[in-house]
Amino acid sequence: MVDTDVLIVGAGPVGLTAAAELRRQGVACRLIDRLLARLPYAKAVGVQPRTLEIWDRMGMVRAALEVAVPLRGQLMYADGVEQARIELRLPPQVPYVFAALPQYETERILEEHLARFGTGIERGTELVGFTQHEDGVVSRIVTASGTQQELRSRFLIGCDGAHSTVRKQLGLAFEGGAFAEEYMLADVEVDWSLPQGYGVRAVHHDAGGRVDDVLVCIPLPGDRRYRMSMLAPDELSAARDGTRGRPSPETVAHGLEGGRAPRIEHVQAVLDRLAPQPTTASALRWSSVFRISHRLVDRYSVGRVFVAGDAAHIHPPTGAQGMNTGIQDAHNLAWKLALTLAGDARHQLLGSYDAERRPVGEEVVGRTVRHATEGIRAPSQDMTTVMLREAQLLVAYPDSPVVAAGGAGAAAAAGNGASESPRPSPGKGPGKGPGPGERAPDCRNLVAGVAATPLRLYDLLRDRGHVLVLYADSADALTACREAAATVHRLAGGKVTAFVVTRHEHTAEAARAQSDANGPHLPAFSDGAAEFEQLYGVDGPTAFLIRPDGYLSARLSPLAAPGTVPALADALGRVFHLP
Repeated sequence: MVDTDVLIVGAGPVGLTAAAELRRQGVACRLIDRLLARLPYAKAVGVQPRTLEIWDRMGMVRAALEVAVPLRGQLMYADGVEQARIELRLPPQVPYVFAALPQYETERILEEHLARFGTGIERGTELVGFTQHEDGVVSRIVTASGTQQELRSRFLIGCDGAHSTVRKQLGLAFEGGAFAEEYMLADVEVDWSLPQGYGVRAVHHDAGGRVDDVLVCIPLPGDRRYRMSMLAPDELSAARDGTRGRPSPETVAHGLEGGRAPRIEHVQAVLDRLAPQPTTASALRWSSVFRISHRLVDRYSVGRVFVAGDAAHIHPPTGAQGMNTGIQDAHNLAWKLALTLAGDARHQLLGSYDAERRPVGEEVVGRTVRHATEGIRAPSQDMTTVMLREAQLLVAYPDSPVVAAGGAGAAAAAGNGASESPRPSPGKGPGKGPGPGERAPDCRNLVAGVAATPLRLYDLLRDRGHVLVLYADSADALTACREAAATVHRLAGGKVTAFVVTRHEHTAEAARAQSDANGPHLPAFSDGAAEFEQLYGVDGPTAFLIRPDGYLSARLSPLAAPGTVPALADALGRVFHLP
């Protein structure tokens, strides 16, 4: 007897994402947080395009678009002189741009989305311990009234931050290091005339060429409002006995600190030294001193207990990677738990969470540490690749145990479940378009029989689980597409949705006519502008099995080949428990 399927500890963006996606897929869960209310702090503020794509798939992106502001670029200064102006540009087929949104707004949007499924946050409730058993987890919690309870769940997810109780009780190693410097954060307004939507990074060098002063400003919704970070002055340092002595990295506690909030004059002093234009700070909403560590757990799960977000990885805030990586941890885990709890998953599916996401965490920790110390550089790559990486659009899982081997465009990552996808090349044939384990790109101008305006591919994927997208370049190819769809239906039943994309409207009409006459309905959409054909690099009938998180489980071509049915069975059998 269990009280709920999944207990989630921590109601920040990561825990809320896990809860919302589990509830969307019909999984019973409870979400607890020791805080009595949402904190009104603009801590994590950058929202990456990949996160917006995930929110689109979850059916909640509209609420974010209504309040977020675009991040257009960054202005870089050194010793009072402008050094560079970086434009945050992405290829036109990417549906969302870089955005800024205060963390409390991100949490509000996620919490309201979760409430649509009848689930709320149990606030003032703290996890104090847990015990695992073969068929579940018994957690000991203390409620807001001080009552101690035992809560039985099938699984437990620790989204409880850098000082995670779940991680500590699991005994996971959390190796890494720390920056000894102390920083301060402030949410303020200024009156300079710098262009809207651009971040600012200004540094000063000492006589030896080392950076000895820094100011980083990220735009927020509002009139010339920024979240600013800078080195903390002596009077706010940990050593308040008149010395500036820095603690050793081993004793640094990651995150925000209480009791030493910077005042507006502290912020103004840094602006007087480093601001690109003379300016006055005002409207201080919030401030804090913080320290930075960089650590990664040795594994993301033990038995029925998982960690995600800051409970699994912490690192410098450079490039706004942390919260976004955590949100993608949670989304990756949630759909796998949902299939497992429904009895539909292959036994290895939950193990793929660590195989896929821990290498991503390792790469992000390493990259953000390099960027924090050396700056964002692209010595041998163009800026488009740099932007796609920062947008988290190049994450890929080509060697995941639940991804079919091979395929056009597959990236190599020996020994890891995650890697970085190469930029897809336009055109047709081998090496073009996404391969197994890579992100399924959006495309526009798909036309349905009764729709007066074109649709996006992501419109067709929204609020769905696994989707089989079949491409037919001619009416003759429709037979192979229908046979592939029938194979998937026979093996996986209603757990996979299928539809056809065709090059011409008359082929789509033929597909709709066949669908009406022969068996299960197979919707068809025409790709009149050939955007799907180009982005996916198709050259003949092709099947793409797309996971709930928007990555390809398999790419199969040509569909008429003798090995198609076994290949489909292999791809499905890596995820689903097949009859």
